[in-house]
Amino acid sequence: MLPKEFLEEMREILKKDYTLYEKSIDDEAFRGISLNRLKADEKIIESLPFEVKKTPFYKDGYYIPCDEKGIGNMPFHSGGAFYVQEPSAMSAVTLLDINENDRVLDLCAAPGGKSAQIASCLNNTGLIWSNEVVKSRVQILLSNFERMGISRGVVSSCYPEVLCSKLEGYFDKVLVDAPCSGEGMFRKNPEAVSEWSREHTVSCAERQLSILRSAAKAVKSGGTLVYSTCTFSYCENEGVIKKFLEENHEFEPCDIAWHFGRKTELPCAVRITPIEGGEGHFAAKLRKKGESLTDTYIQTVKDKRQDTKTVLKELENIFYELPKGEYNILNDRLYIMPKDLPDTRGLGVIRAGILAGEFRKNRFEPSHALFMSEKPENVRRVLEADDDTAKKFLSGMELESDCKNGYTAVVYGSIIIGFGKTADSRLKNKYPKGLRIK
Repeated sequence: MLPKEFLEEMREILKKDYTLYEKSIDDEAFRGISLNRLKADEKIIESLPFEVKKTPFYKDGYYIPCDEKGIGNMPFHSGGAFYVQEPSAMSAVTLLDINENDRVLDLCAAPGGKSAQIASCLNNTGLIWSNEVVKSRVQILLSNFERMGISRGVVSSCYPEVLCSKLEGYFDKVLVDAPCSGEGMFRKNPEAVSEWSREHTVSCAERQLSILRSAAKAVKSGGTLVYSTCTFSYCENEGVIKKFLEENHEFEPCDIAWHFGRKTELPCAVRITPIEGGEGHFAAKLRKKGESLTDTYIQTVKDKRQDTKTVLKELENIFYELPKGEYNILNDRLYIMPKDLPDTRGLGVIRAGILAGEFRKNRFEPSHALFMSEKPENVRRVLEADDDTAKKFLSGMELESDCKNGYTAVVYGSIIIGFGKTADSRLKNKYPKGLRIK
């Protein structure tokens, strides 16, 4: 049973449509996937062994069957071709209206679904900076960055006030997918129901407004700020936006096109319920007044550089073209970072760019993240895997290999799912132990 107070508020929000919502309460939850264009295209979606249907919430979003099992163990999932995501949650990135070369901040990013969408839209241009203040959630965010092949990105764990003050006016687009009471999770997560209370929604709204105030600093003049939640609560949604606009006159609401969801009393906001084909989401789009200017910004303070000639020779033996970025060696690890980063000191940066590999006993060993960020056509040695071979590889088994000796990409259906090292017609598996499927 859903809380009586919650249902009373839903009756007020939905008015004549409340009975439709009431009928939907016991229906199965919607499920979806978002395509990752850094690694895949529609052909992979068409090849999936189950029926998919486009969602209205995102250009590369698809419904999948609610009872489909084992998606997380599919080679295409392990290879980062798509992200399993609740369909209506995809709507916030649509409102961001991302262009290539944008600098985008996802301020409350874990586990990383919206960051994956943003990176896909950026198409290896610009910068995606994904922050998660809860340190226990950062590792899954970083893991998803690597799985999705995101190289032009930063993962950090920093308080919003600190991060946004230090990077004031740096970002073209900022997303605040704020922690909330989770009313849009009720159909798929019974625990969310037991944790709900009116007092909790009020405390959530206070925290959300605080995060939004911090986020405002990071938006450049002429830039976009999108606020979203996975809850229906008026005080957490319209209430937060109205209060924010009252306090921050440099921001103005943006009228949005109504091609999904339902209108709210705010022309800049949309609410999605199960009636509209999603579990539950709210998103509002705001603009920071002023002209968008081409700017310069303080560059990263470089770590002590070491001679990279040796590692470049190693990489030339693996790839036809060297991975692009700023090469830095720190503590025997090679990082390939996006060029022209701001000063990251004091911002809790966990990873900038990719960890490309490390030096062990006078040799260089590449990383899983390095191969996941590359295209098969750029790798000198490629082992093509069928369904059976891919499953064996993802479970950690050694494989037969007809490739020349050396580091070898394992490719399934045109995407790299990992790598190994070929020696004497055998591929020693380098797929991370923590990711292996059973």
